[in-house]
Amino acid sequence: MTPRQKVFALCLSVSLLLVIVDLVRRRKLREEFCWLWITAGIMILVLAMWYDLLERITRLIGAALPTTTIFLFGIFFLVAITIHYSVRLSELAAKVKNLAQEMALMGCRSGCPGHAGASDVRGPQRYPDVEAGE
Repeated sequence: MTPRQKVFALCLSVSLLLVIVDLVRRRKLREEFCWLWITAGIMILVLAMWYDLLERITRLIGAALPTTTIFLFGIFFLVAITIHYSVRLSELAAKVKNLAQEMALMGCRSGCPGHAGASDVRGPQRYPDVEAGE
């Protein structure tokens, strides 16, 4: 790895880590979601500082070039993020379903006359002119 490539990789990893910390600090990114991004930044930093480690990993997995190993890590990272967000999305969908069911049950228990369900938010329509016989 040339010194220019090493400096670029170090700047990239440090910038990624600083952006993640700033997003968490400004509450734009929750702590529970930042662990994958921090791991990615640290991995880039480690591999940029110890290029020999990248070459050893490349030989260990039987890849032809270190760039192949980096692309493999990138694919694993994207799969990990996809799985993580899929799990979170499934959890949130279950919570929304449970909340909707609880709201429907609360509406039925409140004793609203003529409560037909969640679509009838205003309750029954009353027409005073018709009820008074006018």
